[in-house]
Amino acid sequence: MATITKKELIDRISEQKKCKRVVVKTVIQTFLDTIIEELSKGNRLEFRDFGVFESRTRAARRAQNPKTLQKVQVPPKRTVKFKIGRVMKLKLHSSPVPVDEATGLAVDAASKPLRSQKAPVRGVAPVSKS
Repeated sequence: MATITKKELIDRISEQKKCKRVVVKTVIQTFLDTIIEELSKGNRLEFRDFGVFESRTRAARRAQNPKTLQKVQVPPKRTVKFKIGRVMKLKLHSSPVPVDEATGLAVDAASKPLRSQKAPVRGVAPVSKS
């Protein structure tokens, strides 16, 4: 799977809409800046059929440093949650799932097995689908 950068997105849109690249770049950057500003204010952004962005606060918690096993206090922090919209969900679910040809397992963008894929149990042969 490819990574699409903001520059590539700007180039595509400017070609499709026959607009100057600088105009498209200004509009996209303003749009992104506005999303960041609204989320930082705690506002919820809803784009029908695309999805919803929400600012969430994670509670403070105690964690453990895996190297030293020392307990550390993690302060509360704000994160962003994205809930997928109807049209995007339909588009993603209708697209084929990429499969690793060597293992036959579904893979994500980082070419790692998906969480839903269980590792084979030692000593048990996988069931073939013939």
